Amino acid sequence: MTDSCKVLMIFPLFNSGSFWNYKEACDLTGARYPAAPLGLITVAALLPKNWDVRLVNRNTEELTEEDFAWADMVMTGGMLPQRNDALHLIDKCRTSGKPVVVGGPDVTSSPDIYKAAHFQVLGEAEEIMVNFISAWRNGATEGVFVAPMGKTDVTKSPLPRFDLLKMDQYLHVGIQFSRGCPFSCEFCDIIELYGRVPRTKTTAQVMAELDALYALGYRGHVDFVDDNLIGNKKALRKFLPDLKRWQDEKRFPFEFSTEASINLADDAELLRDLAESNFFAVFVGIESPDTDTLIMTQKKQNTRRSLQQSIETIHGAGIFVNAGFIVGFDSEKGSVAPGMIACIEDTAIPVCMVGLLYALPTTQLTRRLLAEGRLFSDDGQTQSGDQCTAGLNFETNRPRRDVLDDYRAVLRTIYEPTAYFGRVRRLGRMLKRKRAHRMIKGDLRSFVRLLFRIHRAGPGTAGQFWRMLVDCALHNPKALPYVVMTSALYLHLGPFARQVVAEIDQEIVKIDQGHWQMPSLQQTPIEEHAQLA
Repeated sequence: MTDSCKVLMIFPLFNSGSFWNYKEACDLTGARYPAAPLGLITVAALLPKNWDVRLVNRNTEELTEEDFAWADMVMTGGMLPQRNDALHLIDKCRTSGKPVVVGGPDVTSSPDIYKAAHFQVLGEAEEIMVNFISAWRNGATEGVFVAPMGKTDVTKSPLPRFDLLKMDQYLHVGIQFSRGCPFSCEFCDIIELYGRVPRTKTTAQVMAELDALYALGYRGHVDFVDDNLIGNKKALRKFLPDLKRWQDEKRFPFEFSTEASINLADDAELLRDLAESNFFAVFVGIESPDTDTLIMTQKKQNTRRSLQQSIETIHGAGIFVNAGFIVGFDSEKGSVAPGMIACIEDTAIPVCMVGLLYALPTTQLTRRLLAEGRLFSDDGQTQSGDQCTAGLNFETNRPRRDVLDDYRAVLRTIYEPTAYFGRVRRLGRMLKRKRAHRMIKGDLRSFVRLLFRIHRAGPGTAGQFWRMLVDCALHNPKALPYVVMTSALYLHLGPFARQVVAEIDQEIVKIDQGHWQMPSLQQTPIEEHAQLA
């Protein structure tokens, strides 16, 4: 029986060139990566108190041989865009003779790909880590531990080990109030991994997490990483007055962001409570302005309202919207680029994550495409998980070239400086912030760096930036910190969009020259095909 253990937790590298890495924005603030690894520090809190834990984030720091020599066990895993490095780490552990434990959403979705690991923890760790720990203490050298999907009682989730983080390495730190989403979007894996019944932590749990961050000296941006913060409105309404009270007592040390469905705009009281608690940004999955597409993909909640009016309502509450859009749905009947561009411009959403449709493991979409014989085989799929350059892992209904041409047109248009800063300028007028931004250490230095870099960001960028900044200063000065923040993101988004367009150009050339060949399709066994059908 092993009474103590040295655990090396490794957060794998995300594949380079991701929409989400915001490298330039990190450089402005002195950070090394946008978000801290909440999953790993939550798992760390589930380990026995006498176990020694060391965390290495491969996106922010070097993993040394001394780290490996120190460890009795390695824990790793993560999301699909981390798969390549996670598999590399498993190989390294095997070579080094270190037992390796893997978990996280990609491992849970595709366990066969990670079969070289000694141990797999599949699903939400809170329910089953005790089983793994017991097995390890009793001398087990391998095993698979499976939690039932979407059943974990999150009120038993421990206080994450925030003390393991080097806070200055990140743009923001994450906490979680709920898991799960009540909707059933065909392309989304959240409901497959975490269920359709949102489960919430207690108010005391979340307050304890905020207290811990505050005690560690952290100030600034905290992201609620919920799949859909308003999935359980009743619980959220009960929680928000306590959150606002805590913020008041502490003089508002944190500004919050989150993810929510568009029906947030339908609830004026909830919007007000979020704004008064100092939420400043929300990510919304719009996906497409086309009603037929939304119905086909089972995102019907977006069809019951005017998208433009909904976004204006959220902006009017003092919370700005970031949004996701997808190109490549089966329901697309012709060019979707003009409609998508018009939607983005009309709603004045500066930061839009526009991706190519990607059939994620375990989703309804993947099961349907497999049954229809249209899903590319594993050896034909990319492991990048980046929808921007590696989507369309299936045979498209529309000609693939047309889909790519639409995608290219959207990216090229919306991230042109005049278009981008025009949307930021309109956002600056609409954003009705009731609370001024609290300056924290490094804000002024970051702003000075931004001014220098904006002037080196390419033709037309500086002029559009200053026009936007002056307009905001004259018409809505409380929004200035947020339009500056959004301008900083352009230092990443502008070059990134141009890089993606260049890669799409190359793929279109291959198609035009007859050099692109469709990967082989997955073959479904007859009995499995019957079940899928």
